[in-house]
Amino acid sequence: MNNKIVYQLSAKQIILLGVVTALVTIGVTSFAYSLATLWQTKYGGVSFAESEAAATEQSVPSTFNDEQNNIDVYRQISPGVAFINTTSVTQSWWGEQEGRGNGSGSVIDTNGHILTNYHVIEGASRVSVNFGGEQVYQARVIGGDPDTDLAVIKIDAPARALTVVPLGDSDQLTVGQKVLAIGNPFGLDRTLTTGVISGLQRPIRARNGRPIDAAIQTDASINPGNSGGPLLDKNGRMIGINSQILSPAGGSVGVGFAVPVNTARRVIPQLIQYGEVRRPKLGANLDSVAALARRGYRMPVDSGLLVGAVIPGGAAANAGLRGLVRKADGSVALGDIILTIDREAVGSVDDLYRLLDRKQFNDTINVEVFRGGNRVNVPVRLTPPPSQPATRRASE
Repeated sequence: MNNKIVYQLSAKQIILLGVVTALVTIGVTSFAYSLATLWQTKYGGVSFAESEAAATEQSVPSTFNDEQNNIDVYRQISPGVAFINTTSVTQSWWGEQEGRGNGSGSVIDTNGHILTNYHVIEGASRVSVNFGGEQVYQARVIGGDPDTDLAVIKIDAPARALTVVPLGDSDQLTVGQKVLAIGNPFGLDRTLTTGVISGLQRPIRARNGRPIDAAIQTDASINPGNSGGPLLDKNGRMIGINSQILSPAGGSVGVGFAVPVNTARRVIPQLIQYGEVRRPKLGANLDSVAALARRGYRMPVDSGLLVGAVIPGGAAANAGLRGLVRKADGSVALGDIILTIDREAVGSVDDLYRLLDRKQFNDTINVEVFRGGNRVNVPVRLTPPPSQPATRRASE
């Protein structure tokens, strides 16, 4: 036999149970509301706070979102990127021939100075600039430095019409860092491309054969017309000046090079003040010992720079360095062979260029030479060169 236990509640118990249930329900609801409010306060306001911060810092490109960063940098910097058009006139058997070219540049101050590549304006008889609108400014070349492939031109424009491209620090770069390039490839006005820094300290050469050290390598697309335009970091600061591409076919294959902006920082003041960069020179005609040995000449040392001749009035001549001497019997006596400068080995003219680029006029360098079978130290004061220096392919 099954027995069932049946609980019966009195009316008073039923009323008490209802009151307790109501109180519990109210408490749970209140706790849930408080928890939801706390969650919203702590986490729900993040997107709002970020958007508010972005809205109040419009002068700094957004870094929260890569696409928005591209948009912000382009919007803020592209008005300062110049579209440079050049006209050159050459003589031929058929008379005057007119050539046209274009490139890019960056406004660097409110006085109208624009930084670009030297090869963009080289040989130009007329230079004009526009910033994407109908206004065209006639520009004049202020100065150029073929050794670094940099030049400064100037336009007469009101300061309010100019957007200055801020300069960054190319000594603080890392491989993999995002970069943006703005320029005018193939004459297409102010084009944006993006990529990363794919290499640093790349050695490239200017058109005159001089080495440009520490170039920035990037995979951001650079094409003809981009030359002279800015390579920017994610904050819109110029870290390089787009200059060259490595391409068998002449188009972008993802290997481009930019002159570091810190190189530009060094040369811009001289270009504006003098129209050129005034570098110390040794004042001698030099040949690489290693190159001479490869051509079959017997040399007393394995490495160094043979002084072929010294330029009268130059630093080398004033210090007593000796060049080749032809004897009475027609034979040639070797001159000095430069081994080191300030204890740094000098095996090529490129080594000398790099060392002298760190010096200033009136600095004194210690030159170690091989002379008559001995090593001799000669102090050389880097005086300004004569006004009419002798010229030769490897003269420095």
